[in-house]
Amino acid sequence: MHNDDYTTMEFVVDVLEGVFHKSPPDAHRIMLSIHTEGMGVCGTFPHEIAETKIARVHRKARQAGFPLRCSLEEA
Repeated sequence: MHNDDYTTMEFVVDVLEGVFHKSPPDAHRIMLSIHTEGMGVCGTFPHEIAETKIARVHRKARQAGFPLRCSLEEA
């Protein structure tokens, strides 16, 4: 997941908990990494599952009016 200047930290935590099933402490830690490092790792998944999760993130972000971006890297 990539940092931007518009998406709220609360929304990022909500997405990490809802889409990636992270615990609140893990979601907060990843959100801070995204905020300070410019990006953060949300998990390691099979390719098709990762694509589906990215699509869910983008859909939720657009519905909420945020430009949040998520991308896929091969492990």
